[in-house]
Amino acid sequence: MRVVQSRLSFATGLACSTALAGQLLASSPALAQEGPSGSAPEKPCTSGSGAYQWQLEKKFGLPQDGVQSTRDCIVIRRAQRFLGIKPADGKADLRTYRLVLVYEVRKNPNAQGKCPVRKYRVTCVDLNRQIMWVQTGRKIVFAPVPIRSGKDGYETRRGWHKIYLKRARHFSTIYNNAPMPHSQFFNGGQAFHGTYSDLFKSGSHGCVNMYAAHAKRLFKLLKVGDRVYVWGTKPGTGKRHGVYSDDVLIAQGFGSFGIAEDPTAEQPPTPQELEAALDE
Repeated sequence: MRVVQSRLSFATGLACSTALAGQLLASSPALAQEGPSGSAPEKPCTSGSGAYQWQLEKKFGLPQDGVQSTRDCIVIRRAQRFLGIKPADGKADLRTYRLVLVYEVRKNPNAQGKCPVRKYRVTCVDLNRQIMWVQTGRKIVFAPVPIRSGKDGYETRRGWHKIYLKRARHFSTIYNNAPMPHSQFFNGGQAFHGTYSDLFKSGSHGCVNMYAAHAKRLFKLLKVGDRVYVWGTKPGTGKRHGVYSDDVLIAQGFGSFGIAEDPTAEQPPTPQELEAALDE
C-alpha cells in the first residue's frame, strides 16, 4: 500500500468510512499514526473503550470486539475532527455516534419520503430520528442537523406550521429566563432555537433545540411565513414500542438495524484487554 493512501484525511473518506477504515487497517500501526501529507505525525491516540465502541466499529468496518484499539482510536478521532467534535479524542461516545448517523443521510435525508415536497421552502422536523433539515422542492438547502424535541408531556406539536416570529436574542418567559438564542417561533411558544446543553439527553419543553451554531445559520435562512412540517414521535415519549431503548429506536430510524445493540455490552472489556489493545 502506498504511503499517500495512509495519509488521506478523514474528510476524503467519511462518505465511504468502511473503505477508509480498510486503508488504515491494511497499513502498519506506525504508518497509520502519520498525519496528512507534509504535517507532523499525529499524537498517540490513547482513549479507552467508549459506550458506543461496537456501533462505531461496525460503522467504520473495524474489528467488532467492543474493545478500543489504537487503530479504532485513530479512525474515530479522524471522524470527530471532520465532524467538528471537541475534544477529538477518539472516544466512542454517544455524540460521535449520533453525528455519524446524521452525516450519513446528509445528501438525501428525505429518502423515506416523510417530509412533503413543495415548490416553496419547507423546514422538515423528523421526531423519529431527531433531526431537521430544509428543502425547496427536492433540493436540500440546509443539511440535516441533530435536534432535541419535546420530552414526554411537552411533545413538539406535529403537522404544518409557519414561522411567525423571529428573535435573535430571546430568553424564556416561562423557564427561568433560559437563553433561547436565534429563536424562530412556529407554534405558540414552540420555536427553533440554539442550546448549549447536551442535545442527546432528555428533551425540551416543546421547542426544537439544536446546537447554537446551527440555530444561527437557520435563523439567517428562514423568513417569517416560511412553512414547517413536523412528524413522528420522539423516542421515549408517547407509546413505547416493546422493550427497545431510545437509542435503538433512533438508530432504526436511520436504517441502522441491528447496529444499535452492543452484543458485548453485558461483558465489558477487562483492564487487561484494554491495556493489550492500546499497546498493540
